[in-house]
Amino acid sequence: MALAAPALRRYLLLLAQEHLEFRLPEITSLLSLCGGQFSGEQEIRVNSPFWILNIPSEEMARGLMKRTVCAKSIFELWGHGKSAGELYASLKNYPTDKMLPYLQSDSTYKVHIHTFNKTLTQAQKINKIDALEFLPFKGKVNLKNPEHVFWILEDYGMNPNDVPEEPIHLYFGRWIADGQRELIESYSVKKRHFIGNTSMDACLSFIMANHGRVKPNDIVYDPFVGTGGLLISSAHFGAYVCGTDIDYNTIHGLGKASRKNQKWRGPDENIRANLRQYGLEKYYLDALVADFSRPVWRTGMLFDAIITDPPYGIREAPRRMGSQKETVKSVERSTENHFFVSSSYHLSDIFFDLLKFGAEHLVMGGRLVYWLPIYRPEYTEEIIPRHPCLKLISNCEQLLSSHTSRRLITMEKVKEFKDQDENSYMLDGQYMPYRGHNSFREKYFSGVTKRIAKEEKDNQK
Repeated sequence: MALAAPALRRYLLLLAQEHLEFRLPEITSLLSLCGGQFSGEQEIRVNSPFWILNIPSEEMARGLMKRTVCAKSIFELWGHGKSAGELYASLKNYPTDKMLPYLQSDSTYKVHIHTFNKTLTQAQKINKIDALEFLPFKGKVNLKNPEHVFWILEDYGMNPNDVPEEPIHLYFGRWIADGQRELIESYSVKKRHFIGNTSMDACLSFIMANHGRVKPNDIVYDPFVGTGGLLISSAHFGAYVCGTDIDYNTIHGLGKASRKNQKWRGPDENIRANLRQYGLEKYYLDALVADFSRPVWRTGMLFDAIITDPPYGIREAPRRMGSQKETVKSVERSTENHFFVSSSYHLSDIFFDLLKFGAEHLVMGGRLVYWLPIYRPEYTEEIIPRHPCLKLISNCEQLLSSHTSRRLITMEKVKEFKDQDENSYMLDGQYMPYRGHNSFREKYFSGVTKRIAKEEKDNQK
């Protein structure tokens, strides 16, 4: 006889209103990491800060909040409605036996009011709290250190220029846990020892680690490691991290500094020092000077996740090792005795190398998370690189300008890599649509040039 599935309980998720497209894939990935799956009670309004989720247990809800940077708080939902009357009726129908453990006479509590898109006066807040007198509260009010915190949450819609008099939706619930939003400030690149021109924003770094379902004792690899910003977020979640980069100076923390009013990098400006700064050095395996287009790894499955931000030519040019036959201009000096010859590394080649590498070296179920630059007027889903061993999980857009963006692509390995998969992207004429990525830099700067010319013309009027 099959065991019955655990009954799902309703929870209200309060989300931050930034990186809206990234929120659903993050929450879905983290729930699967906790052993659950995404289940909404109703159709999710993707841009709304309020989502009602069905989750098997409070333990799983707490596990979700220990990881998410997209959500602020989660609540055990006791009632909700489109008006105060509907909310009160919903609360009266909530099982009393589920309320009573948190309303005992020997307990303390407080009620907090949160409004979205509207500010209430203190008198209005008190009136709303007093209206809940029908609930069987028996404990004492403690505003400073209560055992239980209950929230009234009111949604006044998304339009700040047309705020309704009454909320369009109301919720009441018991606070369970907060998310990890404080990580955005504590790991800010402004406070980091070692940064570069392309160091990833802390919030996006943690979102990428969550999309990649990074967990303790994983091995996470960044093939374009740069200053190691993406390693830090994975190490924070307990993964062992490593990376490679073609830039000798960056790997060894040498050369000119990226900070204003600082000419040369100091002795503590390197990847290891960055992890040491956050108490994460024990998770740092190493970083190698290597050309990603020329594999240095043994065959087989090595990594639980590959999380990276490939160079796409805006601030840093994509490069790979060249030959002595190439032009003298391509010869670069990294240190007094270190020279190498570089040549251009086309974006289409970078992405196909990346997908092939992920298909070959990820463990089954491992994830590849990377950024793909897009010229928006020409975007279609067909230009997203594919591989038969990798399943597309999510595709989230971050705008860079009116005509360009980058998309965070998350893929999961679902099939073992075979020799016949070596050049699978060459089949069925699939290769040609991706060639457009190679001209992204020219398209990006063409838009900038046009904007500057327009501004100059407007100023002359």
